[in-house]
Amino acid sequence: MSEQSNSIVTRLVDRVFPRMPDFYGLMNEQCDVLVESMEAFVAYMEDGSEEKATAVRAIEKRGDELKVRNTDVLNRAFSTPMDREDIYRAIVTLDMGMNYAKTTTRELEALNLSPDAFTLEMATEYLHAAKALQEGFRKLGTAPAEAEESAKAARKCERNIEKIYRRALAELFNVDDMVQMLETDEPGSKGKAMLKVVEIFKRREVYRHLSNGADRLARAADRLHDIVVKIS
Repeated sequence: MSEQSNSIVTRLVDRVFPRMPDFYGLMNEQCDVLVESMEAFVAYMEDGSEEKATAVRAIEKRGDELKVRNTDVLNRAFSTPMDREDIYRAIVTLDMGMNYAKTTTRELEALNLSPDAFTLEMATEYLHAAKALQEGFRKLGTAPAEAEESAKAARKCERNIEKIYRRALAELFNVDDMVQMLETDEPGSKGKAMLKVVEIFKRREVYRHLSNGADRLARAADRLHDIVVKIS
């Protein structure tokens, strides 16, 4: 068969039986951007600089573009190596982690707050979860049964964030010093107390937002688990 004839046959076969996209590679790429996003998120929480906040937003934008591309590939695919719905849910939940990094950054800026030790600690757990998910999704194509441990590690990060969240609230609402200051009736004490109350509720919003974001990372771990159960 001539080279030209072979090319025609190949095109005909591809038209009747389209090649399956590399969905493992697409999800791995999305995990890589997720890890990059969380590294930038931790860097921002270390000093709260505008430059690093901009980096978080820029990476999240790339993540959104990647999500759109991957869902488009999924919609056009003739066949998939696993349940189509599981792929879609994995794409969406992996993107949610990046969204929460961006919106937490914007919330701190909007409330005129600087990151603190608790936000840094929670962001670090976000990064650990992202790396666990990256490791787990990479194993799906070669050793899917081993990916379950990575899903468990990501869910453990979510539990760690909840523990940090409770510690943060306990310290935040410890107002003994403020009460003592009010009791002494020092000049300006009422104004300082009011400002403290406002800061308490602003920081509580940020902590709660980080807690909610951890739930989304746990959902991504659940999607990884679902895929492992079906293909291993």
